Amino acid sequence: MPQKPPILCRELSLLAFNRRVLAQARDPQVPLLERLRFLCIVSSNLDEFFEVRMAWLKKENQLNPHTELDNGTTPAETMAAAAAEAKKLIQEQYELFNQELIPALREEGIFFYPRRQWTAEQRAWIESYFDRELLPILTPLGLDPSHPFPRLLNKSLNFAVELSGKDAFGRASGMAVVQAPRILPRVVRLPENLSGGGYGFVLLSSILHAYVHKLFPGMAVEGCYQFRLTRNSELTVDEEDVTNLRAAVQTELRGRQYGDEVRLEVADNCPPQVAEFLLAQCNLSPNELYQVVGPVNLVRLMAVPDMVDRPDLKFPPFSPGLPKDVRKDQPMAEVLKRQDVLLHHPYQSIAPTVRFIQEAAADPDVVAIKMTIYRTGTHSDLARALIAAANAGKQVTVVVELMARFDEENNVNWANRLESAGAHVVYGVFGYKVHAKMALVIRREGGGLKRYAHLGTGNYHQGTSRIYTDFG
Repeated sequence: MPQKPPILCRELSLLAFNRRVLAQARDPQVPLLERLRFLCIVSSNLDEFFEVRMAWLKKENQLNPHTELDNGTTPAETMAAAAAEAKKLIQEQYELFNQELIPALREEGIFFYPRRQWTAEQRAWIESYFDRELLPILTPLGLDPSHPFPRLLNKSLNFAVELSGKDAFGRASGMAVVQAPRILPRVVRLPENLSGGGYGFVLLSSILHAYVHKLFPGMAVEGCYQFRLTRNSELTVDEEDVTNLRAAVQTELRGRQYGDEVRLEVADNCPPQVAEFLLAQCNLSPNELYQVVGPVNLVRLMAVPDMVDRPDLKFPPFSPGLPKDVRKDQPMAEVLKRQDVLLHHPYQSIAPTVRFIQEAAADPDVVAIKMTIYRTGTHSDLARALIAAANAGKQVTVVVELMARFDEENNVNWANRLESAGAHVVYGVFGYKVHAKMALVIRREGGGLKRYAHLGTGNYHQGTSRIYTDFG
């Protein structure tokens, strides 16, 4: 038989897609704050790339190093090619951030102040902020024989601190780790009177670098270096060992923050000996080190466009419309008795779909609602409507896909709430993902039962329906 030709490398294809996202951040015709947003999306996508794809390659390389993948190369070869391409992409991303976006933002009165540029007034306010908001929360972890390197949360911001001298107990640690709790904002806005006439921001990393010495009284800080560890975040549930899928997923979720290490990010000021120390502590090779010129987590800058009231630097707001046959004052059941309705998201609103389920939940003639849930989000009017229907005594059956990547916790929570309300919750066929988007409403009409259905290509997620192109 002729040998099957290799397919395209999935990992390199994903990186090529992210290069297209980066191209949006480069495009001067895109509004400036949206360019910053696209830059952050690249980092967010790369986080998932390392958590899932690179993590899978690394595991496959450990278990089956000589296996040829569908792309015609071994796991190690694919991993090396993907790492080289990822490093090139990240370098271009930070060059764009430092050389184009930061200066362009500055021209528009949006400033990111590094420590060396703080005025005396800014420094006084920032130090007061550190003393009030950070100092009580931060916990330094000195490293010595009785205090080994801490177990770090996935994607958490950390600081390696080089020390000299002795602490209050007479111990000479030499090195400590400071973890920045996720409750702390990564970008702090300065008061208007300290912002140079515009919007002034300081990164949490800059604040901590400036005042980390306050965490180590009696000792001298010789260096402080931010770093971030990415871990394998793929859930692995063994079909043969599972008696309760939801319990198994919940158990896996608890361990997600501490999966195997796949990437170490450090700032450019991190000296080689510290980087080597961190690599050794994280069980990573030099090729898994990503040194960046700037903050190690650009995702956190995603909050900045929403903190800046400059509509001229953003895409104009878009309000999705409704089909001409759908009126807000007419129940969806009355509309659907006359005709089918096609919705094209995001250009048309998901509101008719939400109303369809909400009205069914409140309609005394509706006897049953059946629906699939893949992604709904944390705050879902549709899921609440299903709970209301169950509480009203209707027969509610919901197929919940627990293995919707990075939405597993949300879906477990909704499954629990639906069951508590009396809904019948099932999880589909193990080993297959339920990607179907379907809802069925059964209504008593004219002495019989009539079925109304919704079919969709997108998720029942009101947020993503405003972003992704889908039909319903």
